[in-house]
Amino acid sequence: MSTLTRRVAVTGVAALIGVTALAGCGSSNNNSKTSGGSSSGVQVGVILPDTTSSTRYVTYDKPLLAAAFKTAGIKADIQNAQNDKSKFASIAQSMIGEGVKVLIIDSIDAASGAGVEKSASDAGVKVIDYDRVNLGGSAGYYVSFDNELVGRLQAQTMVDQLKAKGVKKPNIIMMDGGTDVDNNAVLFKKGAHEVLDPLVAAGKLVISQEAVVKGWNVANAAPAFTQALTANGGKVDGVVAANDDIAGAVIGVLKNSGLAGKVVITGQDSGVPGLQNVITGLQGMTIFKDVKQEADAASKLAIALTKGTDVSSAGLTLTKFDDPKLPSHNIQALLLKPAVITKANVKDVVTAGALTVAAICKGIEAQCTAAGLS
Repeated sequence: MSTLTRRVAVTGVAALIGVTALAGCGSSNNNSKTSGGSSSGVQVGVILPDTTSSTRYVTYDKPLLAAAFKTAGIKADIQNAQNDKSKFASIAQSMIGEGVKVLIIDSIDAASGAGVEKSASDAGVKVIDYDRVNLGGSAGYYVSFDNELVGRLQAQTMVDQLKAKGVKKPNIIMMDGGTDVDNNAVLFKKGAHEVLDPLVAAGKLVISQEAVVKGWNVANAAPAFTQALTANGGKVDGVVAANDDIAGAVIGVLKNSGLAGKVVITGQDSGVPGLQNVITGLQGMTIFKDVKQEADAASKLAIALTKGTDVSSAGLTLTKFDDPKLPSHNIQALLLKPAVITKANVKDVVTAGALTVAAICKGIEAQCTAAGLS
């Protein structure tokens, strides 16, 4: 999920954790009572990275994890670092200080995440890397989707849709996500290139430009795509956009250029805006990673670790995940399979319980009816 840029030294993060040791953390959103654990009763700490790189953390992850722990009688403290590495470290130190047994972290970047993991390990706290792995870290567990497969599915679906449109030797612009901060983004890019590079070598496709939306900051997406499109003479047949937010920014630029709806664009996350773009024909596809599956797996793993029971008894099968940054870092991983969503199967997202037809179709009722989603 190729090398991830480390913008903050691990030692620097460790020092930051020490400085922020006295900082408090907010109250848990899970008030279930349980015995054991910390003095406050909190047994599991969860730190989510932000509310900007994706809407999923507020819409899906937080409520799903909270519900799972409440049902299991495990008191959990779930917080969001709001894309602030200092806050991430402060929250972690406070949770560790409270005496949590397990820490689930979806880090802002690998270096600061690895620093938090070291502090947790020193305190005997088990760590689960959630969604994003911290290369060079020390977490024992990793729960995510197969992120190379995400990139392959994005690229292959785009290629298939361009072929269906009769486009010969398509001209492609790649809009990578935050490869400077997120190993998932590195894996998305790697997977896409596994599909596209052989076609380039065979003279069947051209990757004319490739841009990075640094830090997953969607505000950077439109300027980056505008620059790439201009450099390509205003021509493009397909865009591999790493997620739906980036796809939305690309669509905005294409509208101003009179190209909206004429370019095959990929996406990821299957939120309402992305699905609406798919239904209205502005976006060719999106990737659905059923966060319910991811949250379910992570919570089951955390509950087993908290109770000291065998992970297999929770119905989980873990496999070895190699850390290219640190071969001695032994990670046990559970990687889930993502799904492709096109106009033909948007209802799969509804069937999974992720969104309702009413939410998806608000404002585009006629298009939804035409697509059989009513």
